Amino acid sequence: MTDENIIESNVESAKKSKKVLVLFAHPAQTRSEVNVPLFHEAKMNKHVTAVDLYAEYPDFNIDIEREQQRLIDHDVVVFLFPLYWYSTPSILKEWQDLVLEYGFAYGHEGTALKDKLFLCALSAGGKEEAYQTDGFNHYTIRQLLQPLEQMAQITHMTYIAPFAIFGSRTAQEEHRVAEHRGKWTTLLNKLTTNTLNLEKAKHIENLADLCTSQGE
Repeated sequence: MTDENIIESNVESAKKSKKVLVLFAHPAQTRSEVNVPLFHEAKMNKHVTAVDLYAEYPDFNIDIEREQQRLIDHDVVVFLFPLYWYSTPSILKEWQDLVLEYGFAYGHEGTALKDKLFLCALSAGGKEEAYQTDGFNHYTIRQLLQPLEQMAQITHMTYIAPFAIFGSRTAQEEHRVAEHRGKWTTLLNKLTTNTLNLEKAKHIENLADLCTSQGE
């Protein structure tokens, strides 16, 4: 391969690669069996910017301009969190309220996030069967996350299925942490290399089902 071909190949590779922003929110990290390992895994990927929101903003005094610039600088936005009362931990709501301003993320000339990819990566303490229309919680994970799906739509982002981990309270006891980390690593690699099947990702119930070591 000539130098010219190498340069052209590198340019094409750069065009395909994506920068991923992982916004991690967990107010009780010493009790985390899954989320903290996933956060550490994200920090190891050179194409991923992993931000611990509770560590950066312990007083909830969020730097709006800094966070908006982070959004501008990345192609994919991921909320990583444990499901708390069918929603996100409070700092993520505060982040949304302050950072996703009119004129920036939505409204007249608010197109800064247009065509960026958005997804949630979350853990639920209950088993998967509890998150069904006929289960204990009466709703699926996708149904419970509809406010975030609507947020993505209003801010012109492309929403895809959540990466959901069930039974997180017993993940260590059942020796499943390595399995969850493996699927998460696969997902991050697919996102950064722009090889995730977006059509499947938009319609599937759980993105983790696309992230086996064997591929999609």
